[in-house]
Amino acid sequence: MQHTESEWTPLTAVSPLDGRYAGKLKPLRCSMSEFGYMRFRVQVEVAWFMALSDVGMAQFKPLTPGARMFLMDLVKGFSVDDARAIKQIEKTTNHDVKAVEYWIRGKFDGRTELQNAAEFVHFACTSEDINNTSHALQLKACREQTVLPGLDAICASLRVMAQQYAAIPMLSRTHGQTASPTTVGKEMANVLVRLQKARDQIAAVPLLAKMNGAVGNYNAHLSAAPEIDWEAFSRRVVEAPEPMGLGLTFQPYSIQIEPHDYMAELFDAVARSNTILIDLARDVWGYISLGYFKQRLKEGEIGSSTMPHKVNPIDFENAEGNLGLSNALLRHLSEKLPISRWQRDLTDSTVLRNMGVALGHAVLAYQSLQTGLAKLQLNEERLAEDLDSAWEVLAEPIQTVMRRYGVPGAYEKLKEVTRGKRVCATDLHALIEGLDIPQEAKDRLLALTPAGYTGMAEALARRA
Repeated sequence: MQHTESEWTPLTAVSPLDGRYAGKLKPLRCSMSEFGYMRFRVQVEVAWFMALSDVGMAQFKPLTPGARMFLMDLVKGFSVDDARAIKQIEKTTNHDVKAVEYWIRGKFDGRTELQNAAEFVHFACTSEDINNTSHALQLKACREQTVLPGLDAICASLRVMAQQYAAIPMLSRTHGQTASPTTVGKEMANVLVRLQKARDQIAAVPLLAKMNGAVGNYNAHLSAAPEIDWEAFSRRVVEAPEPMGLGLTFQPYSIQIEPHDYMAELFDAVARSNTILIDLARDVWGYISLGYFKQRLKEGEIGSSTMPHKVNPIDFENAEGNLGLSNALLRHLSEKLPISRWQRDLTDSTVLRNMGVALGHAVLAYQSLQTGLAKLQLNEERLAEDLDSAWEVLAEPIQTVMRRYGVPGAYEKLKEVTRGKRVCATDLHALIEGLDIPQEAKDRLLALTPAGYTGMAEALARRA
């Protein structure tokens, strides 16, 4: 069956990001779509054009406030119809950046001031001057509007859980075996601290941009106007705050393309956050399996098509899958993009168009995790039951106290009593009563329970 254009819907989309999950990724479309890419290209061209009018060339006098307002309105009011018009021009030019230039110049019709200066649109620029800056603006918007807010929301949920469950004891497992207890809040605090650091590293990556011509040397600029300090001018356009500038960080050294090292740094930072969240998703999945958490149900929700009792941890599974997809793409981006043959090749072009796909899977996962965390209900009864059946974990404090008071073979004695065995309170109390240690120390050990053996866990959870 062949589909006509009118039949292209979320149901016929090739990517699930634009199909099944389209409704969840609306915030990405303004920045990471081709429409968003075009809009940022217009923004860059306009910013460069307006700044050129102030550089002091006799042939291009400073633009009037009215002309500047008109130009900025082209950016602010850029619509899908405008993007379609550019695509129509591209059918003739077979060049996407040139199509943007022609569209802007076409908007000057009937405005003498702008028509007279039309040749200064895209003046001395190579396509990559426009593209690299637009990519940086895409990433800036995506980072500020979706990635960081998504991570901040998860951090906020983890912070609430760390505080709420700070004192709730939980049996630990190392290598899958029972281990010294902790608290539920402390485990959430562990993830929170890791994720907050990774989030801050994402936020700290400078977004670089260059506007220095075909191979990065201002060749064309200086041939036309050698009296101008083009490097300083370019820096001003790149670094000046929006809307007069681009609000990015200036890259002084490049070939035709900005080297993309900052992108690799950014994508690696996002991938590290994603890896931390995969760890969280798997751990919570396991805690649900152990019964430590129950999941709130929505009316009419089905867990299994054949087993009515099931409430599957689908949000955490969905998150894990999408985080994995995101990381696979992000790692390819970070490995591929810094490599370009000689002064440039085109292998980065189509790869860069998938930035939104890589980040889209991450954003989708953040939403799934948030949904999953909001459904969790702590099952304190099950936690207490698990702790009460694991008295063997008190072998650690007993042998440590024995060591303090010089009891020989402390570790070995406890190993003999507890290793691979089911241990109950009476077994341990009998051992403690027979120890040659001060009575005060005995009393302290006799008062211990698995639920009470959590060290500083509560304090650490509350501090996070």
